[in-house]
Amino acid sequence: MNTPQNTNEYQENDSSKNRRSFFYSVLSFLKFVAIVFVIVVPIRMYVAQPFIVRGESMQPTFENSDYLIIDEFTYRFLREAERGEVIIFRYPRDPKTFFIKRIIGVPGDTVRIRDGKVSVTNGSDVFPDPLTDFVDANQQDGTWMLEENEYFVLGDNRDFSSDSRVWGTLPENLIIGRALLRLWPLGDIGVLPGI
Repeated sequence: MNTPQNTNEYQENDSSKNRRSFFYSVLSFLKFVAIVFVIVVPIRMYVAQPFIVRGESMQPTFENSDYLIIDEFTYRFLREAERGEVIIFRYPRDPKTFFIKRIIGVPGDTVRIRDGKVSVTNGSDVFPDPLTDFVDANQQDGTWMLEENEYFVLGDNRDFSSDSRVWGTLPENLIIGRALLRLWPLGDIGVLPGI
């Protein structure tokens, strides 16, 4: 007569299988988290990150709710920001807030606003304002001589923009990156939008 095997052995085997399965699930999750940390986090910190435009200061170039990808890599590792580029930066008066504006003046430039018109010079070189048709008769005249690591930024919709005319020059260390891609709205998808 056959004696039945101990059912406790089966229960122990099932229990140990469940523990191993749980252990492998946790291990797989930890591997996933490690991969995210090693790959995604550095990309977000040093290469690119998303940005959603808020407000009217860059109209008609960028509309409220445009979805952009910011190129952080170029300024961090390859070159400095250039005149005419659209950049995203931390607002000097509240670094937790992000702004989007166009660079008008770079280090060494002198920016003048006279009778509502913008002129940019560097030594004997004269650079045109990207928005040559802009005239703001209400804008107070001013002159800004940009030191090393200082930029002068303006919104494209200058009548509705808080920019260097209001709060002064932008320190280079507050620049996050340039507008690399516009992904939304679908009809306006493009590379280096605004240039």
